[in-house]
Amino acid sequence: MAKPGKPAQSTPPPKRDEAKGTLAFPIVGIGCSAGGLDALEKLLSHVPAGSGMAYVIVQHLDPIHVSVLPELLQRCTAMPVVEAADGLTVKPDCVYIIPPNKDLSLLRGELHLFTPVAPRGLRLPIDFFLRTLAEDQGENAVGIILSGMGSDGVFGLRAIKDKTGLTLAQDPASAQADSMPQSAIEAGLVDLVARPEAMPALIADYFKLPVGLPRNAPPAKTNTHSALDRILALLRDRGGNDFSLYKNTTLYRRIERRMALHQIAGIGDYVPYLRDNPQELDLLFKELLIGVTHFFRDPQVWEFLRDEAIPALLALHPAGKALRAWVPACSSGEEAYSLAMVFKEALEKIQPEARYTLQIYATDLDPDAIDRARKGIYPHNIAADVSVERLARHFTPEGEGFRVRKDIREMLVFAPQNIISDPPFTRLDFLSCRNLLIYFNPQLQKKLLPLFHYGLNRGGLLLLGSAESIGNFGHLFKVVNSKARLFQRNEQPMPLAELEFPAGLPAHVTMTAAASPAEHAESVGHLTDQLIQQNFAPAAVLVNGEGDILYISGRTGKYLEPAAGKVNINLHAMAREGLREALSGVIGRALREAQPIYLKGLRVGVNGATQIVDITVQAIDKPEPLRGRVIVVFKDVASRAAARRRRKSAGSESHDALAQELQQARESLQVAHEETQTTVEELKSSNEELQSTNEELQSTNEELTTSKEELQSLNEELQTVNAELQSRVDDLTWVRNDMVNLLNSTEIATVFLDSEMKLRRFTTDATKLFKLIPGDVGRPLSHVVTDLDYPQLKDDAERVLRTLAFQEKQVTTHDGRWCRVRIMPYRTQDNVIDGVVITFIDITEIKRLEAELRKLGT
Repeated sequence: MAKPGKPAQSTPPPKRDEAKGTLAFPIVGIGCSAGGLDALEKLLSHVPAGSGMAYVIVQHLDPIHVSVLPELLQRCTAMPVVEAADGLTVKPDCVYIIPPNKDLSLLRGELHLFTPVAPRGLRLPIDFFLRTLAEDQGENAVGIILSGMGSDGVFGLRAIKDKTGLTLAQDPASAQADSMPQSAIEAGLVDLVARPEAMPALIADYFKLPVGLPRNAPPAKTNTHSALDRILALLRDRGGNDFSLYKNTTLYRRIERRMALHQIAGIGDYVPYLRDNPQELDLLFKELLIGVTHFFRDPQVWEFLRDEAIPALLALHPAGKALRAWVPACSSGEEAYSLAMVFKEALEKIQPEARYTLQIYATDLDPDAIDRARKGIYPHNIAADVSVERLARHFTPEGEGFRVRKDIREMLVFAPQNIISDPPFTRLDFLSCRNLLIYFNPQLQKKLLPLFHYGLNRGGLLLLGSAESIGNFGHLFKVVNSKARLFQRNEQPMPLAELEFPAGLPAHVTMTAAASPAEHAESVGHLTDQLIQQNFAPAAVLVNGEGDILYISGRTGKYLEPAAGKVNINLHAMAREGLREALSGVIGRALREAQPIYLKGLRVGVNGATQIVDITVQAIDKPEPLRGRVIVVFKDVASRAAARRRRKSAGSESHDALAQELQQARESLQVAHEETQTTVEELKSSNEELQSTNEELQSTNEELTTSKEELQSLNEELQTVNAELQSRVDDLTWVRNDMVNLLNSTEIATVFLDSEMKLRRFTTDATKLFKLIPGDVGRPLSHVVTDLDYPQLKDDAERVLRTLAFQEKQVTTHDGRWCRVRIMPYRTQDNVIDGVVITFIDITEIKRLEAELRKLGT
């Protein structure tokens, strides 16, 4: 963010035409609370005449009292100040103020009032209005947070920043109540921090039309693109992140915002500014990371996941399973935590007998966002997105916000990751990538979607944003719910050409990596059996385009036999003599032709005899998993028909001569074919060995890469947890020191007993009444020697533990001292009774004075 220092100027900003329904002038939304009146007066008194902007003020008002804010503010500005009314059209150079006990929104340039639904104390009217302002006005939206308590307005500024609007906050040093502006600044959502009186000039400067870069005109494709490339190179050199695959419109909008903040006219002038100011590169990097998210965004999507999608996913694993999920671009963690909560709710709703767990890997490019997500602490205004029931179940109040409960926090592992260049997570059952792909160009989208398919297990779910789709990858995913943008992984084998792994991952993977070979074989076998039973009776084999046998049905020993040497289940290698030559080239021909190919009257040598065989070869088009395969069916010809064919073939001597010549030609051709086949087999064998070795190495590398990512994520989690635990140990040490000093300074003998009347702790003064040493902790108090003449001590302590009513008595010691004994229940922080506390106050001096007074009285 920038600290301004420019004087006020009266130059009005130029009007800009935006998309249909958007006004052609800026609308400034101002949120404030305690101490906001003084800041509002200073701001409005410095607005120049004819500013060309509208101002809408949302203040935390008492719902049962009439507001006099319009009258108070009218004294410090010449602009009309009116109370907002339902359906009122916003006009420039006017000030509108929210009425008491109303929520205010903006739609197509008109104000609308709503009766608040949330109870008093949970309302967030500033967030509510600023969100609608961002949606309605886009770039023309300006959000200002002035003095006030709490964090209302943070989510509203986030929405405005997402729409490339302008965000400002009052300098906390000048605010009477700095909580609201400080919360917005710490969230990293503020473009400018200033005193209220300086804000009008800053807004006017921002909306001045930069020379050479019209705000709503496409940039020139020469110098502008060259400057953009240099900016992306600077960003890559600074942080190692490549934004070249982001959509250019997104990049230009974000860069233009930074230029307007610094009053830089042309993008070519912004390049040297970046080179000379590394801090601006960091701010631009943050600007390009669109971290707009909140809990349970699109509630109907989460309801569908809880009620239908997650139960259906669990039903795929009736024996229970440790499920894995990945949430890339998780920002500050709201989306990932929402998934964890919905999973627990779904699990409780169906109450399965099997055990299910979910491990969520949440990643983001921004390490600061990951740190915030790891803490799991959110401002109180998440109540606008999280129901009261969920707040009670999944959060605990902490300070001025809420902390995610431990059982939800333990389901997540947060880690920095660049989805473009880092390896993806694999073996996933659920992948949520919402509202990220819309910022990527089509080339990157085509790269990521196949990787998502590869990373998902069989039946895994993919959740996208409301404006995203799977594009041309309908063969990889099937639609589960189009409205929720929920898709399920198809079992379609993935062509290698569609997989483009990031650097460091193997470029060659098994096409059915997510489905086990056993499952695939079972599916192919079932479908093949079904097809043969419906259409063919004889023995048959299913082969691929190269002739490799995928499945065998029936007895094929008469037609096929294993070849000598290395195991080879190719049809051409296993075909018996008489079939091998006939089948050569038929597989490829069948794939090219729609009609089946019939080979009649083939002679096969079987155990010294000859069998006449007819063969049918046909390519398969349906069902879908068998497409591209070929079925080869063998059928024996009856012996009588075979004899008839033999008589016809031996009809004359001329026919015999021709047959002999033909046989010699066949034998020559067979020799040449066998030599060629031998060479091909040797080359194929060498290639297969190399390919097998390469696949093993690539698979090992992939597993090591994935394991490294997971171990790194877990290591960072452990470091964070260790730091938190160390901090708590230090706090507990100081608390214990304070307690020991406090108890000793009172000089009151105190003994702490547990529910079994065993010694838990004692003060130093207790050793004057009991013969205690540190080793006595854990022993029953009745076993310790005491100077008290109080044999009923144990019975009285047990009575207090049963009745929870404290007791007080005066007892003596064996050496003549007096003590007032008070026995009270020991309550834990969770209001659980866990023993008793016994205090002994020395009243010997009081008793002595009482005795002397009685003597004087007598």
